[in-house]
Amino acid sequence: RYENRENSSLKGRNMSKITDPIVAIDGRLSIARHNLSQIVEAAAVYSGAHDEELAAQRIADLEAEIMRLIQLSAEMGDEATTRS
Repeated sequence: RYENRENSSLKGRNMSKITDPIVAIDGRLSIARHNLSQIVEAAAVYSGAHDEELAAQRIADLEAEIMRLIQLSAEMGDEATTRS
């Protein structure tokens, strides 16, 4: 029984090492989504070719960052599942 408790404790610590980065990624994802929302709102207020081009580029950059973070989070979640 002692061995089982020790293994269980180690599993908990290993899961924490995996879930902490996932929580951090989720936080970054939330920030990126908020920034995207702010840029879209600002783009609706301002007009002009230069402003629209800049906003479109920033939106594309943030969408790419969101997709990258979603993929990273999914990979970390898969890693957590296979380790437990």
